Amino acid sequence: MATFVPPNVRRVLSPHLPLGDHREAPFYGRDILSVSQFSRNDLEYIFGVAKEMRAMVERVGTFDLLKGKILANLFYEPSTRTSSSFLSAMERLGGSVIPINEVTYSSVAKGESLPDTIRTLECYADVIVLRHPEVGSSALAAKYARKPIINAGDGTGEHPTQALLDLFTILEELGRVDGLTVTMLGDLKYGRTVHSLSRLLSLFVVRLNYVSPEILRMPPALVEELAGKGVSQKEFISLEPVLAETDVLYVTRVQKERFENLEDYEKVKGVFVITPETLEKAKDEMVVMHPLPRVGEISMEVDEDPRAAYFRQMECGLYVRMALLAMVLGKA
Repeated sequence: MATFVPPNVRRVLSPHLPLGDHREAPFYGRDILSVSQFSRNDLEYIFGVAKEMRAMVERVGTFDLLKGKILANLFYEPSTRTSSSFLSAMERLGGSVIPINEVTYSSVAKGESLPDTIRTLECYADVIVLRHPEVGSSALAAKYARKPIINAGDGTGEHPTQALLDLFTILEELGRVDGLTVTMLGDLKYGRTVHSLSRLLSLFVVRLNYVSPEILRMPPALVEELAGKGVSQKEFISLEPVLAETDVLYVTRVQKERFENLEDYEKVKGVFVITPETLEKAKDEMVVMHPLPRVGEISMEVDEDPRAAYFRQMECGLYVRMALLAMVLGKA
């Protein structure tokens, strides 16, 4: 007869990991909170699973790998791409989704704490995807949760699943990461996507260029963190000096919602606009990426350029998120 282990003891021994036959499965029962938790070997495994997911989708569309499993999609901030991507990922894997995108109309509006919301939802779901406006919110949720938490963006902090799909896109488009020059352009102060991607790229031998207005520079603490890892970094206020050497141009929008002073936003919102004329000075073998949505920083005429990878980037996100869901639920 199997020995019963109380849930609270199980939690102390191994957070989120139920007893059973899947103890050795990579990422089974684990939270996905920060890119700092990944090694290069982890990335190789994740991207290998993502490629399998793509092959399955291309062959059969949907399948029953996660049949009977339920995802709670909890978004405290507006989202189209990330929310839809996780919803599509779960449904293509045969699972179900509890979509919570309008927290204004939920118990949160009544003053319910994040830990209580998480502990309630995990009574109904097997995994929770969380987007929240406060830095560290996903780590707080994971502290109280018994089920895996996936960080879908916490304020200006991190967006680990976006960074994973970004890196997967770079590999798919260019075939390598080591030796590349990656130029990040736009809102580098508030852009959680560039914060997470730069940390993930620190696992490789890359050169990072930061191009932004003075008030939207990459946070000095992050620059210092990456310098401590030996990452080559340079800062510019113009794209022109670095465009010709750039392999990956990662464009971000200036985020109006992050500004306390709208006058500051008006000063910088249209500083950088990528057009076909801009790319005449770029390499033939390079890619233009953007986490989307865009609000004018890449003209629609660029969409026809084969180097424009941002919609292919979105598709890569589906396969990476399918992989992550399968992995944390022990089915990869």
